[in-house]
Amino acid sequence: MKNSFKIAVVFILSIILTGCKKEEKSPSYNKGDLTIFTDESFQSVTEALADGYMINYPETRIKVTTRKEDLGFLDLLNGKAKVVVMSRNLTPEEIKTYNERTDLKFLPAKFAADAVVFVVPKDSPKESISIDEINAGLISDKKEFIFDGTNSSNLNFVAEKLKKQPKDLKFSIIPGNQKIIEELGKYPDKIGVIGLNTFSRPYDKTSEKLREMVKVLPVVDKGISYTADFEGLRTMKYPFTRVLYFLINEGNFNIANGFIRFSCTHLGQKIVQKEGLQPYNLYKREVQMR
Repeated sequence: MKNSFKIAVVFILSIILTGCKKEEKSPSYNKGDLTIFTDESFQSVTEALADGYMINYPETRIKVTTRKEDLGFLDLLNGKAKVVVMSRNLTPEEIKTYNERTDLKFLPAKFAADAVVFVVPKDSPKESISIDEINAGLISDKKEFIFDGTNSSNLNFVAEKLKKQPKDLKFSIIPGNQKIIEELGKYPDKIGVIGLNTFSRPYDKTSEKLREMVKVLPVVDKGISYTADFEGLRTMKYPFTRVLYFLINEGNFNIANGFIRFSCTHLGQKIVQKEGLQPYNLYKREVQMR
């Protein structure tokens, strides 16, 4: 009788423990750890969204790691990342590979309009730059354009807009968008190519300091001048406007999907706006008058 009682107790305990293990492994959007890979060009807005998510869900821990855009995408395909931030359009072959590797349908979660901007030292006499100048300069041996490196989002996007391959462009390199701004004064004849989010935060002291060091050049296309301001981004008339989006490698509604949903909601889009970027998802504000 005692043996039967012990067996029954062991059996019940095993069921309880098994249930606990399953509960621990069950998907959860409001607790757990997540690492997001992002190009340094849009690190700031990604970190701001991560901070907002952790404030709303205190049991979550999100780490934002900088990774060149192409390398981050490869990590996602290889299962080394759950979320990456992208800006360039994927090729049909890349989309096919994504679908096969992740066993998910390619559904980019678009959350912000950013831009690639061209900057010169504050005292430079240059006041604008044309698409023709950019095209000519990027095949010149003078290498007058400075990018933050190969495999970077800025280089990829400019090449895509000009319908060229990054490997065919000629340019100089200073690692890091902020470094380009800080060191551009040493190269008065060069033009820095950076992500707008590097210094787009309106009231951030570091951003203010960086903005004071350079002049952002309007881009002239077919005789019309365009600037990377809110209007230029909203209408996407500024020629180098780019849409930022998340890609995931997670099939269930866990923290990665929870973070993406948050980023695309009204609260997440307000964070994007406070970063000085154009929210992708516009929400109407209704006011009742009585």
